[in-house]
Amino acid sequence: MRPAILVAVMAIVTILLRFLPFLIFRKKTPSYITYLGKVLPPAIIGMLVIYCLKDVSLSAHPHGLPELIAAACVVGLQAWKRNSLISILSGTVVYMILVQVFF
Repeated sequence: MRPAILVAVMAIVTILLRFLPFLIFRKKTPSYITYLGKVLPPAIIGMLVIYCLKDVSLSAHPHGLPELIAAACVVGLQAWKRNSLISILSGTVVYMILVQVFF
């Protein structure tokens, strides 16, 4: 009985948090929220790229080649398909194949 209550409470809190912005900003979204909606996604992607590439060693074998190839794959697919899910998943698969098979 106790796990069911915990799941129900977590579900209610999650649903409430999802609908809360719509309840608070019924009439008009403030300009700072709109601004954050435009600038935060690219900033977060930039931070993730920096975090992923921070430990790449360019002086030791394989000199960052798998990371460079996978990043190029992600950038190319994103420019071509404009689908983040396909780009990121494909880049991950390419990187794992390169690391496991070739390097």
